[in-house]
Amino acid sequence: MALVQSFEKNGNFLFKYRGQFPVFLFLLAIPVVYFTDYKCIDAHPAGKCAVLIICSLISLLGQVIRAIAIGTSQKHTSGRNTQEQVAEALNTKGIYSMMRHPLYVGNYFMWIGIVGYTMNLWFVIVVSLLFWLYYERIMFAEERFLERKFGEDYVQWSMRVPPFLPSLKNYVKSDIRFSLKTILRREYSGITATVLGFLFVELLMNFFADGRLDWKEAYSWTLGVALGITLVLRTLKHKTQILHEEDRW
Repeated sequence: MALVQSFEKNGNFLFKYRGQFPVFLFLLAIPVVYFTDYKCIDAHPAGKCAVLIICSLISLLGQVIRAIAIGTSQKHTSGRNTQEQVAEALNTKGIYSMMRHPLYVGNYFMWIGIVGYTMNLWFVIVVSLLFWLYYERIMFAEERFLERKFGEDYVQWSMRVPPFLPSLKNYVKSDIRFSLKTILRREYSGITATVLGFLFVELLMNFFADGRLDWKEAYSWTLGVALGITLVLRTLKHKTQILHEEDRW
C-alpha cells in the first residue's frame, strides 16, 4: 500500500474513533497526576486558583472557536458524523476563510486546558505531540475527501488558507447568520465533558495528596449544574422542536 493510501486509511479509522481520544487522556492523566509533585502549589493556594482560571480560559477559547465554526456552518458540513466523511457544501467564509480546521484547533485548546491543569509541563508537551500525530492523519484523510468532492474549488481555497494558524488578512465575512440554537443543540456534550475533565483532575490531585476521596460541596454543585444543563438540552433536542432549524444540522 502506498504511503498516501496508508495515511488516508489510518486517518479515516482515527476519524471514526476520534470520540475515544478524550478517554485516553483521562486514563493517561492518572499516572501523570500521581507522579507530579504539587508541594509548591499546595503551599500557595492562590497559585492553584490562578492556574485553574488560566486553564479554564484556554478551554473556553477552544469552545468559542468551535462555536464560531459550528454556528456559522452550512448544512451537511462540520457534522458529528462518526462513520465516514460527509460534506455536501464547502465552508470557505467566516472562520474558514482564516483557517482550514477550526474545529480541530478548538478541540486542541479545549483539551490542553484540562491537561494544563495537571501542572505537568511534560504532559502538556506529550499530549500536544500526540494530538498533532492523531489529528494530522484525520486532516489528511479529510482533505483528500474534500479534494475529490470539490476539485479545483477546494484546491484553490486550501492553497491560500493555512490549516491552523489564522490568517486575518484572508478574512471573508460569512453569508450564514450565527445560530445559537445550533450551538446549544450540538455542543452541550463537549462543554459537559470539559467540566468533567477539570473535576476529574481536581479529584485525582486531592486523592493522591490525602489518600482519600475528599468530595466537597462545590464538586456537587459543579457536577449537578453540568449534568442538569446536558439533560435539559438533550431533552429539548430529541423530544421537542425548540432547537430545530431547517437549514442546519
